[in-house]
Amino acid sequence: MSAQPGSPQTEPQPRPMVRIVGLLWVVVIAIVVAFAYFASSLCITFLLASFLALIVDPIPTYLERFRIPRVISTGLLIIVGLVGIVAAVHASYDRANQIIEDLPDYADRIHEAFEPINQRIQQVQKSAGSITASSPAPINSKKSPPVVRVADQPSTAWPSYLIRGVGSVWGALIVGGIVPFLTFFMLVRKSHLYDWTAHTFGETVDVPNFTAMLARMVRGFVVGNLIVGALMAGVMVAVLYALKVPGAVPLGIASGFLNLVPFLGAILAAGLPLFASIFQFDSPAPFVLMAVAAVALHIVSANFLVPRLIGSRVNIGPVAATMGMLFWGWLWGIMGVLLAVPLTAFVKLVADCHPSLIHISNLLAEKPRGVPHWVEVGSERVVRAVPFFAKLRADGKD
Repeated sequence: MSAQPGSPQTEPQPRPMVRIVGLLWVVVIAIVVAFAYFASSLCITFLLASFLALIVDPIPTYLERFRIPRVISTGLLIIVGLVGIVAAVHASYDRANQIIEDLPDYADRIHEAFEPINQRIQQVQKSAGSITASSPAPINSKKSPPVVRVADQPSTAWPSYLIRGVGSVWGALIVGGIVPFLTFFMLVRKSHLYDWTAHTFGETVDVPNFTAMLARMVRGFVVGNLIVGALMAGVMVAVLYALKVPGAVPLGIASGFLNLVPFLGAILAAGLPLFASIFQFDSPAPFVLMAVAAVALHIVSANFLVPRLIGSRVNIGPVAATMGMLFWGWLWGIMGVLLAVPLTAFVKLVADCHPSLIHISNLLAEKPRGVPHWVEVGSERVVRAVPFFAKLRADGKD
C-alpha cells in the first residue's frame, strides 16, 4: 500500500540509534543521581522550601482577595511560623535538660534491671567452661590456625546518618536558616516562577494540570499524615493518661506522630514513653501495655489508615513506596526517608504528565492505567499534540 502524496511520514529509528538514546538516558540519570548525592544540602534546602511553599500557598492566595499584598501576608506568615518554632524549642528546652541530667540515673536503673540476666549468662558460661575442661582432649586434635586480628575500623555512628545530606550539625543549622527565606521568595515570586515553567516546559507538558496535581498531592500527603498522627496521638495520650504517666499529653502526642516514621516508627513511638516512665513503675505490666499499644497503632496505621488516607492521595503502590524509602534513605539519610513518599509520588506525577512515560507511571502506581493505542504512535507526535490539546483546553475555559 503506497503512501499518499503530501501525507507526513515518520521513518522508524534504526536499532543502533535506539540503543544510543537509551545509553544517553542512563548517563543523564547517573549524572542527576550523582549531583543529588554530592550537592545534597542544596537539593534538600530547595525541596524543603518548595514543600513548605506548596503547603502554605493557599493562605496568602486567600488573603489577596481582601487586597492584602502578597509580600505582607507572606512575611507575616513566615514570622509567625518562626516564632512558633522558637516557642516550641524553648518549651522543650527545660524538659530536655532534665532528661540529660537524669541520664546517669537511667543508666543505673537499666543496669540494675539487667543485672540478674547478666548473672544468669555468667553462670551459663562458667558451667560451659567446666564441661569443656572436664572433657578429654581428642588424640588427633589439630591446632587451630592463628587468629589474625584486624584493626578496628571506625564505624559510622548513628548521628551521622541522621544528618546525612546536610554535611554536619552546622550544615543542618544553615539549611534550617535558609529554608524560611527561600520559602518567602518562592511564595512572593509565585507568578514569575509559574510563567517561567510554562514558557520552558509548555511545549511538552501541560503545566497548569501538572502544578494543580502537584499542589493537590503535597497538601493531601500533609493532611493525611496530620489526620493519622492525630488519631494515634489521641490513643497514646489516653493510654498514658490511664497509666498515670507524668506528662501524658506531650509524650502521647510525640509518640503518636513518631509512629508515622517508616520502619522505625514503632520503636521510636514505644521507646519514648518507656524511657520517660522507667522510674515510675516497678512491675512490667505498664511497660508491656505501652509497647503493645505503640506497636498495634503502627500496624493499624501502616495497613489500614495510611493506605486509605495517604495512599489514595499520592497514588503510589506499597512496593514503589518501600523502594523509594530505601533509595532516598540511602541518598539523603533520615531526611530522604521522611521525604521518600512525596518524592516518589513526584516522579510518578512527572510520568503522568508525559504520555510517553506511562509505563513508568504504571510501575509506580497503585492502580495501573491501560496504555492507550495513540501513545504507541511515537513520542514525537505526542510532543507535537500536547500544545494543541493545551490550546483547546484554554480556549474552552475562555
